[in-house]
Amino acid sequence: MRIALFTETFLPKIDGIVTRLKHTVEHLQRQGNQVLVFSPDGGLREYKGAKIHGVAAFPFPLYPELKLAVPRPSIGKALEKFRPDLIHVVNPACLGVAGIYYAKTLDIPLLASYHTHLPKYLHHYGLGMLEGVLWELLKVGHNQALLNLCTSTAIMEELSSHGIERVDLWQKGVDTEMFQPHLASAKMRSHLTQGHPDSPLLLYVGRLGAEKEIEKIKPVLESIPNARLALVGNGPHREALKEYFAGTPTYFVGYLQGLELASAYASADAFIFPSRTETLGLVLLEAMAAGCPVIAARSGGIPDIVTDGVNGFLFDPDDQNGALKATERLLQDPDRKETLRQAARQEAECWGWAAATRQLMGYYQKAIASGSISLAA
Repeated sequence: MRIALFTETFLPKIDGIVTRLKHTVEHLQRQGNQVLVFSPDGGLREYKGAKIHGVAAFPFPLYPELKLAVPRPSIGKALEKFRPDLIHVVNPACLGVAGIYYAKTLDIPLLASYHTHLPKYLHHYGLGMLEGVLWELLKVGHNQALLNLCTSTAIMEELSSHGIERVDLWQKGVDTEMFQPHLASAKMRSHLTQGHPDSPLLLYVGRLGAEKEIEKIKPVLESIPNARLALVGNGPHREALKEYFAGTPTYFVGYLQGLELASAYASADAFIFPSRTETLGLVLLEAMAAGCPVIAARSGGIPDIVTDGVNGFLFDPDDQNGALKATERLLQDPDRKETLRQAARQEAECWGWAAATRQLMGYYQKAIASGSISLAA
């Protein structure tokens, strides 16, 4: 099968979407498919055997790390040469529009997937009044597709409630070979706690964006004796967060990858994730695979991953003390913490990338069998 994948973000950027796409591309190629990735130009021309067609891009003003690529005629020429059996657009917003256009123009089956809850993000950047407009634009784009994949049941329901049709679930995935509990390290723990390895270590991994509501961790940090916080990642809200957490034992680690990231997860006492805008929360699965107990907001796609009291703790995002109470429940009962670690790992082991990609291949075959894009109009 020949698959043209349009994405608004890809390597060398680091985020949950890129992680999913990396593993998806690798497993698609392993299974004998040919993938051509259209993405903002990051300097790469190939990944795991898949060709990358980079498109000139410029920084998005509200989020400079995100590059926007404007569709160009070279895309059509590359598609005609590649002759895909299917086009898959990921979060169609700018470059993805080209994927939708050429699917119609060249009469190629189109599948779309939804990963970033952009309408909810608007409220964290002072643009909440545009949410209704954005939903309408998303509906127009996604309803061109024969199938729209979501990464959680909650997001499936929300998209359907806003008029997006033909939705289905693309199961979660995590690299259970990379993220493992035995990678806990005294050296990494000392690094993350800045030389205080005996102190309770709270960990956050992900984009440092306003929509992640990382500020909600501060009351937890201040209320637990000697607790320390490590924030792994980067983003446009970093400087504001540095100012907000000034005077607290918070360490801005920056990016970690590979075994270093796996060791960070495994070395922490708790992974805290207060965001309520997650379509899935891939970092939660990574933490669970590494045996790190999760404390997360009961919102979006998170309850699809975390079962309260079984493999982590959930809290009401509208309860100002919710995260603190959940963290105290975890840290005050060492035996329960160990039980949660084991249950978290067991849950993660159910969700390897190979299985997620086989499921995706089934959706691709379904879309191709449904016929041309005109059937979705």
